[in-house]
Amino acid sequence: MFLFDTHTHFDIPEYDNQRDKYNQSAYDVGVRHLILIGILAKYFPQMVKTKIDADNHYPIKHHLACGLHPLYINEHDDNDLIILDDYLKKFNNIAIGEIGLDTYPKQLKSDTLYKKQIGFFIEQIHLSKHYDLPILLHIRKSHADVLKLLKEQKYRADNQGGIAHSFSGGENEALAFVKMGFKIGITGQITNPNAKKYRHAIKSVYDKFGISAFVIETDCPDMMPLPAQMEGNYFNEPKHLIHVLNELSAMFNMDKALLAHQIWQNTNTALKSNFAYPIH
Repeated sequence: MFLFDTHTHFDIPEYDNQRDKYNQSAYDVGVRHLILIGILAKYFPQMVKTKIDADNHYPIKHHLACGLHPLYINEHDDNDLIILDDYLKKFNNIAIGEIGLDTYPKQLKSDTLYKKQIGFFIEQIHLSKHYDLPILLHIRKSHADVLKLLKEQKYRADNQGGIAHSFSGGENEALAFVKMGFKIGITGQITNPNAKKYRHAIKSVYDKFGISAFVIETDCPDMMPLPAQMEGNYFNEPKHLIHVLNELSAMFNMDKALLAHQIWQNTNTALKSNFAYPIH
């Protein structure tokens, strides 16, 4: 079984001293590709450095997805969009992410900050069209507005690709994003039996669209799978992607090898890529 982690923050300094070990442990469970996801423009250089180091030292292929995260809208300014444009131009990015809207923290609900989020989201959609790159969506407590903006911007993921990362909405929102062509990014949260709303939404999408609607991710260092927690882990890492696959295999009563192969193909669709499924 081979796996593609579609969302990581594996470039953060907390991984620096053990990145060799984490790459090997991920490789051992079948991870062959992972994506480094953007947060702030000032961190783009460390993303590039992590990718270059990986290209020189590790068998797991690391990909860039530079973007300006809506949670940190207070820290973004217009010059960061220029920097993002420059990084998209100079470096091989597989997508733009993570971008979108977030109103979970109360302060982000203010008119000023929400309008700024919307402006940055729209500008990054424009960049995605200019560079013909998929978008990786961050959405919290704003699913209806994201859907509305995507429609207004005439963004169709079935044409351009995209993932609704770490999906946290309900059944109707999940179905709406899949209808627009987005894949639903499933994290370790799926392993928690108490995440009933989340599990119900995923099962509803599966019942309507089948396994073709999903990709998997760790969102490391966040979203620790429950089995990893029970093993005494306190810091998520790419190897824990296997727990997401195991849970989906149980939920959907699917053979793990067949499931892994299908999710790999889904990832290619979402990213408009054609990475061959490994033979070893």
